Amino acid sequence: MKTILLAAIVAFVVTAVIGKPVIRWLQKQKFGQKILEIGPKWHMNKQYTPTMGGFMFMIGITVAMLVTAIALGVFTGGSVGVGSFFSVWLLAVAYGCVGFVDDWAKIKKKENAGLTPKQKLLLQIVVAAVFVSLLHLAGDLPMAENGGVYLPIPGTGITLTLPWIVYLIFAIFAIVAENNAVNLTDGIDGLAAGVTLPVAVFFTALNYAVGNLGATVFAGALIGALCAFLIYNFNPAKVFMGDTGSLFLGGAVAGLAFAAGQPLLLIPVGLIYLIETVSVVLQVTYFKATHGKRLFKMAPIHHHFEMCGWGEKKIVFVFAGITVVMCILSWMLVA
Repeated sequence: MKTILLAAIVAFVVTAVIGKPVIRWLQKQKFGQKILEIGPKWHMNKQYTPTMGGFMFMIGITVAMLVTAIALGVFTGGSVGVGSFFSVWLLAVAYGCVGFVDDWAKIKKKENAGLTPKQKLLLQIVVAAVFVSLLHLAGDLPMAENGGVYLPIPGTGITLTLPWIVYLIFAIFAIVAENNAVNLTDGIDGLAAGVTLPVAVFFTALNYAVGNLGATVFAGALIGALCAFLIYNFNPAKVFMGDTGSLFLGGAVAGLAFAAGQPLLLIPVGLIYLIETVSVVLQVTYFKATHGKRLFKMAPIHHHFEMCGWGEKKIVFVFAGITVVMCILSWMLVA
């Protein structure tokens, strides 16, 4: 527990301290968010609010991981290997880099369109495939004697055994889907960070329970860093996390679930992410099927509630509250 606390405190302090300098630097570089004209009209006053603020918690978490690794002797032949300790961090950072490329492209083009969907998807698939393959090579997956991989179904007592190639395909799909779902959730001040905070608490407890030290430390650092980031990102936001931050968070959440050996828990724990994604799919499908009619006033669904008169703070608190409830129920499934 002291190790988790150390990681959380270091991540919080570093993220909070570098917050203002990072925001000033982003403003100086004119790294501002371009607001879509099709979005809620009241969002136009957020035009050119600094984006790419995800760097703040990426740096805070990285420093916390390094400090904790040194304290635990990871670099000097401790009981936990370097690769295993940093595996989830590497996945999150890799996705953060994909997000950075996307954000950078948007800024250079001066519009809200960076990488093409195909380019982003290809990079996401490659990152997921490398991550799961490294877990397999390091022996960090729940392997069966026949070479398959165990996949527990929470709350049922049933565990499937999937052939390695089938598990790899499933894992790539799950990680990429989660990555994009968290990205869609990042649409109003504090929402992605506010929803991900209880998810991070849940996966801290779960990875601690299964004995995955590296993932536990990373999750603890994520808690501290998100608390600090919300100082600057809560409504009215002084900075947005950008795809740099939202893809980092998507990779973090997915990586923590796989590190704990419970990837299917991404469904209940990440219910808000799932609802956000489904709302977009339903909206597009309904729009095409009815030749222009809309199921929601706007998608993702947080914008629908905005256009129904909900304030941004109310949406964040309600969505985060739902996530807290789902995390508690999910814990009951695996306890």
